[in-house]
Amino acid sequence: MSIDLSKMPKLGFGMMRLPEKDGVIDHEHVCRMVDKYMSAGMNYFDTAYVYHGGKSEVAAREALVKRYPRDSFMIATKLPAWEIKAESDIERIFNEQLERCGVDYFDLYLLHSIEDGNNYDTYEKYDCFNWGWKKKEEGKIRHLGFSYHGSPELLSEILDKHPDVEFVQIQYNYLDRTNPVVRSQELYDILAERNIPIIIMEPIRGGMLAGFDPQIESKFKAICPDKSIASWALRFVGSQPAVMTILSGMSTEEQMDDNIGTFTNFEPLSEEETKAVDEVTADILSMPQIGCTACKYCCDGCPMSISIPDIFRTINTLRRYPDDWRSKNFYSGLIGRSGKASDCIGCGQCESVCPQHLPIIELLKEAAGILGR
Repeated sequence: MSIDLSKMPKLGFGMMRLPEKDGVIDHEHVCRMVDKYMSAGMNYFDTAYVYHGGKSEVAAREALVKRYPRDSFMIATKLPAWEIKAESDIERIFNEQLERCGVDYFDLYLLHSIEDGNNYDTYEKYDCFNWGWKKKEEGKIRHLGFSYHGSPELLSEILDKHPDVEFVQIQYNYLDRTNPVVRSQELYDILAERNIPIIIMEPIRGGMLAGFDPQIESKFKAICPDKSIASWALRFVGSQPAVMTILSGMSTEEQMDDNIGTFTNFEPLSEEETKAVDEVTADILSMPQIGCTACKYCCDGCPMSISIPDIFRTINTLRRYPDDWRSKNFYSGLIGRSGKASDCIGCGQCESVCPQHLPIIELLKEAAGILGR
């Protein structure tokens, strides 16, 4: 069964950054967001075994599955290679996901975060692609694919070896087109050439493309004064012809409203707007920034409980606005509930799971020097 592209909404609800209250997912807030999204005629929800420390799938069950007919929405989740220590773990994790989500099948199922090295090796070692096809034959999975953070060379190798893959999810945004680590334009081109449907993650790069200093923003505002900065990032990705669905990890109703507005009567970028995006891209790339997308994969296993993405966000803000006292105030409050940058013991756990391949240990040393602790 091939994916019916006509039924895939252009905007997908990414459930990696759900709103929280007192350190736990705010169920009532999530329900309101789900209702707004569904009322707009959109119905694709993306979660994963590891999101929100394992609570995202449960949130999907409570806010979506229990409240809407099963045939009115599509739900996707992912198998995490780093949780597989034996072949029996695959079936255990999958059954746990069915229970967490409260469903009998998944519309789309992904091998999570394939990249060069450990993750891909694990999926091959335990024959996870063939396991997925068997699950499809059983009716437990409707469509099988994978999310990808590796090199273009490996992507071509995987697609040659597993030509029946039905879709691939990649990180793609206007800033990462030429990123020498992400190489997202090369990934996009490989998939487009093979006519493989593409799902996009990180279109706003973890919020990095949602706001800039006034001088940069003015290039967008001069053309579309009433449109948000984030909408430009989404429209850029939505203008690419091979893109099937774009995931946005929305955390507030305001973000939801803005994104729904962007994709209701969607308008591709004009020639003038495309030129503006290219100019803004050049401006941003000229500024030194830590390329963290706040996925928080680094946080779960940190023995010092350091909120690494929040520290990097603080440093990025200080690089753009050196005199912004609010950033250091934010950091003072942050270390009251998590570890300091200087607490890093250099164990490397964070670097082993970072999809952006950041030198986190060295960056935390730098952050400790800038922040003083």
